[in-house]
Amino acid sequence: MLMTFKSKSSPELLMYQEHAQRILDLLHKNPARGVITAAEAGAALAVLEKEVADSKLLQQQAEAAARKKEEEEEEDDEENTKKPAAVGFSARAYPLLEMLRTAEKNGHDIVWGV
Repeated sequence: MLMTFKSKSSPELLMYQEHAQRILDLLHKNPARGVITAAEAGAALAVLEKEVADSKLLQQQAEAAARKKEEEEEEDDEENTKKPAAVGFSARAYPLLEMLRTAEKNGHDIVWGV
């Protein structure tokens, strides 16, 4: 299911509910319907930017472990099949982060489910 985030300062943002759920949980917001006021935008940005930094660090560690495992498997296996890169939290959160920055700058709220 798609969720639509709206703000007077940005174009509408569509996001799958399963991806928006993590973001809204971090912000302690109801995924069905809610608002991030312009006054809350700064705090929301801080929370999400910290989570993005943490997730990037975890992703780098996981990628390093996967490369090490692939190198070990390459020695045993001649056939090498690459898996597509997973889309991380930072990439999924980026559009909403930009919307939050613009909303805070222009003093507009962000709403969804209305």
